[in-house]
Amino acid sequence: MLQEMEAALMTEDPRLVSALSGEAKPIGKNRILLGLGLVVLGILVLFGGLIAKLTPVGVLGFIIALGGVITAISSLGRPSLPKAKRSSSMSARLEQRWDKRNNQ
Repeated sequence: MLQEMEAALMTEDPRLVSALSGEAKPIGKNRILLGLGLVVLGILVLFGGLIAKLTPVGVLGFIIALGGVITAISSLGRPSLPKAKRSSSMSARLEQRWDKRNNQ
């Protein structure tokens, strides 16, 4: 019965299944480069604001750099699991977690 429910869930919502399965997200190298570029640009704008003694320009530079850091960090994926752990079905993993919780 659990296998039927798992198969139905896979057909209805494959994104949910992939999120629950713990598969690693691919690392977005373009987004990392974009984030690093924004950090460099933000630091340059921040120093420009310091040199020109314009506080709003410095604050804007900080916000740009912070956005770059958030962009770069959010594009990193989780490390992938070994092949042996990935091959087990979602129901088997959920059963193992249930047993582990009840045995504690």
